[in-house]
Amino acid sequence: MGEHPSPGPAVAACAEAERIEELEPEAEERLPAAPEDHWKVLFDQFDPGNTGYISTGTFRSLLESHSAKLDPHKREVLLALADSHADGQICYQDFVNLMSNKRSNSFRQAILQGNRRLSSKALLEEKGLSLSQRLIRHVAYETLPREIDRKWYYDSYTCCPPPWFMLTVTLLEVAFFLYNGVSLGQFVLQVTHPRYLKNSLVYHPQLRAQAWRYLTYIFMHAGIEHLGLNVVLQLLVGVPLEMVHGATRIGLVYVAGVVAGSLAVSVADMTAPVVGSSGGVYALVSAHLANIVMNWSGMKCQFKLLRMAVALICMSMEFGRAVWLRFHPSAYPPCPHPSFVAHLGGVAVGITLGVVVLRNYEQRLQDQSLWWIFVAMYTVFVLFAIFWNIFAYTLLDLKLPPPP
Repeated sequence: MGEHPSPGPAVAACAEAERIEELEPEAEERLPAAPEDHWKVLFDQFDPGNTGYISTGTFRSLLESHSAKLDPHKREVLLALADSHADGQICYQDFVNLMSNKRSNSFRQAILQGNRRLSSKALLEEKGLSLSQRLIRHVAYETLPREIDRKWYYDSYTCCPPPWFMLTVTLLEVAFFLYNGVSLGQFVLQVTHPRYLKNSLVYHPQLRAQAWRYLTYIFMHAGIEHLGLNVVLQLLVGVPLEMVHGATRIGLVYVAGVVAGSLAVSVADMTAPVVGSSGGVYALVSAHLANIVMNWSGMKCQFKLLRMAVALICMSMEFGRAVWLRFHPSAYPPCPHPSFVAHLGGVAVGITLGVVVLRNYEQRLQDQSLWWIFVAMYTVFVLFAIFWNIFAYTLLDLKLPPPP
């Protein structure tokens, strides 16, 4: 994506400080014991009494003498750390944490204190950027609420790996739609074709025991208008989010929204089939919009109110189309047209799991109690829906449409 100019001390030190991750108590006390640890050997040379501390003056001298071996970002952070210690001593653990890419709470506080002497300027003020650099800067301001995170992302993003998940899913959805369009000889409102539901990817209530259908229905869309809105939303929102948060996090939210969508239909609209990727798309978009609202003052994207309004209008149009289609006279009675409830399942995932995933940049989800609460809620819902699908249809003596 192009090379970035070397960041100044403020950018490097501030960014390192903000992305520090808190260790578990026992990990914070544990020191590396490997004899080949070069940094331990260096530290011990200036700590003959094995006290675990060296003076800040000695520490700065050590940094200067070994500056060629240090990443410039780490050197600036260590200098800030030295200036932050009013007692004139540097803790060995803080030093090792940085060199081994481990982070502790005490180290975070030390860096934050040391950074008070450093000046910084907003990323938007930087001039002379290339097209790729402007794109990365735009993505940072679209998705991240804190200047520290935006600077760190801008300095460290290499487009390796690229946002492959959203691009791959989108290409597959378009490919399946084109294939079905040619097979059915129909591209507008494909769902009205008598053979549409015979596809093995569609979720159908009579075939709910075929577990893959709870996920593969995303590759079947009601028509070109359905596909178009979903593709536009997931490219405009999903790709930038994946560029910042990675394929694992965004894929988790997307797939969770897809599964929640089909399960929600099987519980709340039991006789209807499901098609389209709206569950996953609405999970991503609702998470992004909720993140913007929760961090309104920190979000610096241009025309954010207008952009939110446009996104909400597009979502409302697509949802309205789904509601209209659901209650429109079916082309294959007695089976109704596909349900709109999957959209609501996606929104529920977005404003719970999705918001936690997008809250901060480079966070550790497993350390957050709220994350585990929402994971537990999602797990309970999935288990409930599974048992519902096993027993409720029989207990309610529900008359389902015949299999396609």
